[in-house]
Amino acid sequence: MVTIQNYVRAQSIDEAYELNQKKGSCIIGGMLWTKMQDRLIQTAIDMCDLGLDKIEEREDEFIIGAMTSLRQIELHDGLNKYTHGAVCEAVKDIVGVQFRNLATIGGSIWGRFGFSDILTVFLAMDAFVELYHGGMIPLREFVNMKQDRDVIVHLIIRKTPGVFAYASVRNQRTDFPVIACSASCVDGEYRLAVGARPGRAILVLDEEGLLTGGLSDDTEKAFANWVSDKVPVGSNHRAGAEYRSRLIRVLGQRLLKKIEEEQQWK
Repeated sequence: MVTIQNYVRAQSIDEAYELNQKKGSCIIGGMLWTKMQDRLIQTAIDMCDLGLDKIEEREDEFIIGAMTSLRQIELHDGLNKYTHGAVCEAVKDIVGVQFRNLATIGGSIWGRFGFSDILTVFLAMDAFVELYHGGMIPLREFVNMKQDRDVIVHLIIRKTPGVFAYASVRNQRTDFPVIACSASCVDGEYRLAVGARPGRAILVLDEEGLLTGGLSDDTEKAFANWVSDKVPVGSNHRAGAEYRSRLIRVLGQRLLKKIEEEQQWK
């Protein structure tokens, strides 16, 4: 059970940041996972009055406020058109609609949860996290940073030319994923993000040049197998490590095939 001693609706990001520097303070972004913990929060900081619950689409980027709900992301036409439906595919099975109406992108990204579909799908994009104190940081770097007392303000997705695909395996539709994969070709660079390993998502690039000559059945299989061997996996009550490695091979190959088909269609 979570016990909150003091609740504050911050009137500026500066106020939220200053309050968050105190031990025992917590930014509440939907508070869905926080409620599952047994902890005392001395000061709960709500940023719902700061106008950070919007998705702004510009010519060259999407600016997603930290308080934007997962449901807003799921339904955003521009974002899903740019990602070929990958964002909607990643979000649509997260618990249920009521949950997605409350859970925020800021909470999902900041938490860097091992089971996160959100982190996995955006990691394969040209994505940046805007922190109030730390400034702009590539998501691929942010995912490996230790949590501190900074405040996430926006998630920024640059509209770098690319093709995207997402898939996950779940024991039940609204359960946490057994494994999650997001493939992309961004400005000619092939990427595969793997989450729910069950550790936090990691991004793998084509360091061996297996896809340099383009996508085909053979190169897709070779890259997916190489990623499966490279990515560390573990076991938990949802699945074993060997099974997860096999799923990376299967999903990786399927997603690359989807990207190949999209490229041919274009």
